[in-house]
Amino acid sequence: MSLFKKRTAGKPGEWYYCLEHKKVEEGPECPAKDRFGPYTTRTEAEHAMESARERNLQWENDPKWHDAPTGGATSAGDED
Repeated sequence: MSLFKKRTAGKPGEWYYCLEHKKVEEGPECPAKDRFGPYTTRTEAEHAMESARERNLQWENDPKWHDAPTGGATSAGDED
């Protein structure tokens, strides 16, 4: 007998996109590590992968996320 009841996070009425099964689910069916969400509508969950692609593109093109030096800076080994 366990002391704590095993509980899955989330509730009915919340929509998720399962990355493992590639399907939309209402309420949590799969473990949190395998899903995106929660979303407020089924349609939002259906477009989860598109939304993720769009966000990734925005982050890749955001200058705040690039560690490369800006301008004509050179590394210390290139000085003469």
